[in-house]
Amino acid sequence: MLEFGTIANGTQASGDQWLDVTSPYDGRVVGRVAMIGAERGAQILEETYSTRVELTRRQRADVLESMADAIDERRGEVSQLITDEAGLCVKDSMYEAGRVGDVLRFSAARALEDDSEVFPCDITPHGRARRIYTMREPLRLVSAITPFNHPMNQVVHKVAPAIAVGTPVVLKPSEKTPLSAYWLGQLALDCGLPANALNVINGPLAEIAPLLVQHERVEMVTFTGSSAIGRQIAEQAGYKRLILELGGSSPLLVLEDADVEAAVEIAMAGIFKNSGQRCTAIRRLVVHRSLADRFAESLAAATAQLTCGDPYDEATDMGTVIDEDAARLLESRVNGAVKAGARVLTGNRREGALYWPTVVDQVENDYDLVRSESFGPIASILRFDDLSEALAIANDTEYGLSSGVVSQHWPSIQACISGIEAGTVNVNEAPSYRLEWTPFGGIKASGLGYKEGVIETMKAMTYVKTYSLPWDRP
Repeated sequence: MLEFGTIANGTQASGDQWLDVTSPYDGRVVGRVAMIGAERGAQILEETYSTRVELTRRQRADVLESMADAIDERRGEVSQLITDEAGLCVKDSMYEAGRVGDVLRFSAARALEDDSEVFPCDITPHGRARRIYTMREPLRLVSAITPFNHPMNQVVHKVAPAIAVGTPVVLKPSEKTPLSAYWLGQLALDCGLPANALNVINGPLAEIAPLLVQHERVEMVTFTGSSAIGRQIAEQAGYKRLILELGGSSPLLVLEDADVEAAVEIAMAGIFKNSGQRCTAIRRLVVHRSLADRFAESLAAATAQLTCGDPYDEATDMGTVIDEDAARLLESRVNGAVKAGARVLTGNRREGALYWPTVVDQVENDYDLVRSESFGPIASILRFDDLSEALAIANDTEYGLSSGVVSQHWPSIQACISGIEAGTVNVNEAPSYRLEWTPFGGIKASGLGYKEGVIETMKAMTYVKTYSLPWDRP
């Protein structure tokens, strides 16, 4: 069993209280982390704020590269850690470990790039013989709050860009899956990150969460999680930068000219990976009525072939959702949709925190199943008659994170790119597709329009300083 103390001042300190972490699959206690209160949390914030990361660009890149090398070498260990605390199958947790390495290497590469600009001042009669230069300075303190669904990848998306630019961070991972965050934090220290550049804490939410959001030393809050909590943070944070990556109900539009089998393949990849627990997962399959019966039959047949069960078995396609309560909620929402007129084609079976991959046909956009974010492996099929109706269905939601369209008809594709109200529109690909350093984020209840991804997060964790110098050369 793993045991982590609070990571602060470059060491791990035990607490008077401990938080047990249990496996969603079999209920075993797989680890524990130390708990702290508001007083100690405030001290850690002050200590982190007072820290100056004096590493050069090359040294910061070396820390990140060393971390990536360690992830590659210990990928099996990382995978088991994620599976232990999140219940995700080995296929998914091994994939996540690979993504963590990508984030670290992309951040290392960007740490070495020059991010300055030069502006000549003699381009106007009112100018002078000078040049204005820009440079980026790290923020003094960022608080980062991460969710359970990608226990290490969500964390590294906050931590790696901060290391790349030299911004100190206090991180609070989900109390459901904290082990991966502490493991990664200790790895960063082992690979040369200075003390207090990254501190990892957990404690009673009523004490720790307000501290991370409202403390006067915190210059930016970066949060990934539910839209409801994101709104609370926005109301409470005050004069701070906010990067909020929130919930979603991503549509995949399958247009009249779509290849049905290709659309099914995209849907399978976009719904069921990570037990359907991705903010960008397809929540609504918006399918042209002429294709819908064939699409539904093919999708249900493919879904029924997925194996759900022991997450440690390499043959298993899907492990658990995060806990039994989450599985019960998914089951309840599907049952509610059936009462309203929908039809289950396969799945809707539950054992503890295991919830079998499910296909539900004849869903309407006002059903709670899709109106709310049903965070699990459920494929909901909605039907439309023309493109304007498809776009209306896609946009009739409080969310605006990501989307996809399956079509070869360029005018219709253009209409979808322009007409879908979301931060991402992927053509002939699942809404979740991206690279770890490309801009990512949503609008409406899915976020404030600011982007994450390595490049954008590095920008967000710095500010632009300008300076000017005499320059009398042409």
